[in-house]
Amino acid sequence: MTSDPEESVRLQGYGEMTLRTAVTTMMLLAPRERADAAIFRVRDGVRLASSEIAELASEWGITPTPEIRSPNLVPEQHWTQVVRGMVREAPLPALMIAFMVGVLVARR
Repeated sequence: MTSDPEESVRLQGYGEMTLRTAVTTMMLLAPRERADAAIFRVRDGVRLASSEIAELASEWGITPTPEIRSPNLVPEQHWTQVVRGMVREAPLPALMIAFMVGVLVARR
């Protein structure tokens, strides 16, 4: 494979650009999106292997973006505990009204 950074390639979903720009753009993607992305040479339509892309990125000093998951930004899914707590703390008349409204909505 030629490692000419000015070679014209097409990054799936992003269009035509130079090889260096495509590799940089691909390394900026989240790991799951990076696995689904593909780079094709314009001259012959050949898809570059992910190992070739990783090799070019390391050769040119481009580091991939790690998967960032901050607990403050992405709360864990704990809706069952939230609903249980709401039901435990709710007074009985409120639960009866909520049940009746649920029955009326379900009948429609």
